[in-house]
Amino acid sequence: MKRIILPTDFSNNAYNAISYALNLYKDVACTFYLLNTYTPAIYQAEYLLHSPGQIGLGDIYQENSLNRLNDLKKQLIAEFNNKNHTFMVHSAFNILVDEIVETAKKEKADLVVMGTQGATGAKEIFIGTNTVHVIKRGCCQILAIPPNTEFEAPKGILFPTDFEIDYQSEQLKEVIGWAEKYKSKINVMHVSSGYDLTGPQLENKAKLDNILGKTAHLFHEEPNQEIITAINSFQQKNRTNILAMIQNKHTFLERLFIEPVIKKLGFHETIPFLVIPPHENN
Repeated sequence: MKRIILPTDFSNNAYNAISYALNLYKDVACTFYLLNTYTPAIYQAEYLLHSPGQIGLGDIYQENSLNRLNDLKKQLIAEFNNKNHTFMVHSAFNILVDEIVETAKKEKADLVVMGTQGATGAKEIFIGTNTVHVIKRGCCQILAIPPNTEFEAPKGILFPTDFEIDYQSEQLKEVIGWAEKYKSKINVMHVSSGYDLTGPQLENKAKLDNILGKTAHLFHEEPNQEIITAINSFQQKNRTNILAMIQNKHTFLERLFIEPVIKKLGFHETIPFLVIPPHENN
């Protein structure tokens, strides 16, 4: 049974991400945790000390949150009618990022699927603030879904890497699972630095090749260029439905993808992005 957290603020972007997840795992037994947090600004200890009449305010917000979660649950059951899927509603007075991390640990979640749109709705915002902070906390794998993304079977999975990672099979379990289920091809892309791969890089590449095993995969060596340019160019020429990257101390992920404004990303509006947290040894 796969455990997946679906944060929602009841927006269209959140529903779009939820819909994507339910389609992606249509044939998989899953427990989905519909998670919503509420933090009314007026609900502060200092204020309550002087305003006893406001003590029940938190209950009102919680009731509203739970009601909307249950309505969403009913809507999803009616719309998708999938016996493989079980829904749990989870409402909490907390900061969204903290609650996602805590719930992921408590429920031993396999994945968090959430929308990427920033609060401003500006198209140049690649990943919203909440998604950025969840990624940085590295609680589990995060699948970020851009606005208006319609589900397509992930036939092409792009996996950029610098081979500076001691890959672990557990890290690639989700990606391999998608590839096997949808008969996909994993395109491993390395952007050359102008130098030959080092001994450790060659060892890591061989280990990655072994982990991917019989799963359809190809290694691509791209000429020395900015990684963003390489990704954009590759996905324009090759069918790409999901971008997957491992986050670790060596990676370009932190530098290039966690910045709130990325103007050069041509793919960011349409391609879901899986961020795999680092392994302890990396």
